[in-house]
Amino acid sequence: MRQFVLLAVLGLASLHARAATPGETLAAFHAALHAGDEARAMKLLSPEAVIYEAGHVERSRSEYADHHLADDIAFARATTRRVLRHKERIDGDIAIILDETESKGTFKGKTINAVGTETAILEKKGDGWVVLHFHWSSRKAK
Repeated sequence: MRQFVLLAVLGLASLHARAATPGETLAAFHAALHAGDEARAMKLLSPEAVIYEAGHVERSRSEYADHHLADDIAFARATTRRVLRHKERIDGDIAIILDETESKGTFKGKTINAVGTETAILEKKGDGWVVLHFHWSSRKAK
């Protein structure tokens, strides 16, 4: 039994030791929004992150936190997000992710059935990745 526990602990340690991929980092960011975990979401964004959303620009992580983060968390918690298409390219310490998504739910009393596009640029920092840039857009599903 001790050997099993030791192997399980070593296995978990190795999972934490390996670097998350850019796709795993992006999924963790969205999971943090959905869970309402503001601190975790902010940890996955570069301090210099630039976010384009609905014609608005947030020029840093702190600006995003001050302006749109709370609404993005509320939206994520009220809806389900499904990735329809995922494309990822890594070139050295930079990764680009292109996702097409579907979001459904009820937000602020309105039924949500939307398709969205997300472009994310990530940079490798140490053993992990952080988001440098998001560009989000969406429209009602047909």
